Amino acid sequence: MFDRPDIGDKAVLVCLDFGEPDFRDGVDECADLVRSAGVDVTDIVEGKRSRPDPALFAGKGKVEEVAAAVRAGSANVVVFNHALSPAQERNLERALQCRVIDRRSLILDIFAQRARSHEGKLQVELAQLSHLATRLVRGWTHLERQKGGIGLRGPGETQLETDRRLLGKRVKMLKDRLATVQKQRNTQRRGRSRSGLLSVSIVGYTNAGKSTLFNSLTKARAYAADQLFATLDTTSRKLYLNESVSVVLSDTVGFIRDLPHTLVAAFRATLEETVQADLLLHVVDSANPARDRQIEEVNLVLGEIGAQDIPQLLVWNKTDLKGLPPAIERDVNGVAIGVRVSALTGEGLELLREALAERAQALQSDYLKEENNNNVAV
Repeated sequence: MFDRPDIGDKAVLVCLDFGEPDFRDGVDECADLVRSAGVDVTDIVEGKRSRPDPALFAGKGKVEEVAAAVRAGSANVVVFNHALSPAQERNLERALQCRVIDRRSLILDIFAQRARSHEGKLQVELAQLSHLATRLVRGWTHLERQKGGIGLRGPGETQLETDRRLLGKRVKMLKDRLATVQKQRNTQRRGRSRSGLLSVSIVGYTNAGKSTLFNSLTKARAYAADQLFATLDTTSRKLYLNESVSVVLSDTVGFIRDLPHTLVAAFRATLEETVQADLLLHVVDSANPARDRQIEEVNLVLGEIGAQDIPQLLVWNKTDLKGLPPAIERDVNGVAIGVRVSALTGEGLELLREALAERAQALQSDYLKEENNNNVAV
């Protein structure tokens, strides 16, 4: 077994081009993820393939190139910007003689470092254990043997089976605890609903500026930093928009391409704030060349959690970096569909509040009409 990456470790990145149009953006994002995990990048090995190698993913020749890069940079971990099978990880570790992790394990590692609240830690542990369940056999050859000898004779269970059983019990316990958290959230949400407040959730690609925008609008002190996945825990505040409209604004975890399904499932309680929202503020880093792909990735995750039909208001953030003036974008019917702002400088925030108030009032009016129609039908 090799140690997991930790602060001060050095990594070689492996990024293979299988014909994706945004390959270069993916390489840069992988490097940012590794640095966000507190690991130094010593080299990036790239290559082109038509499809992954079944045994080594990268092929024998490319693996030899990676091994040379590991030796040259004194690296102790290799990070693949792809999803590896358990067998591929084991084969690569034997060939490279160092720890190998894939993109999903890297994201889980970052989440483990950033979790602060009790709920966040429960969610991360559940995601890690669910991921680990498929990788229990990594290098543990002794686990294949039956227990035996004095003091070890028992039900004839292998150590591997014991580990899987204990892991299953821990997963069940974590799911039970998170179910309790979800009930508490639902109770809080019903309380807000009875008060007549609309729920607005901030969503977007990681590092798009969601927490900075949340702090600027609500004067809160939610943690914000120029790093991937700075926010894991949901924070909610009441936001006064005008004399007749106030909403509950929630800051949520950022999304990213190939977000592990185990994470989406584990963070179900947190993401409920998004699923139950009346309106989504979809924050986009307008200065990022990959912004269109990032919008697609966020919408894919929203679809996965069942939030694809919730109305959105696009917030084009960081317009100060693009030199664009603040403005409200409207469709042919005059409905506000986007706002150009800079959460950092505060430019355009009043326009955002105006557009948000418009959309909130329209939603309230729709809800009242629907309620009246239901009463008439009854």
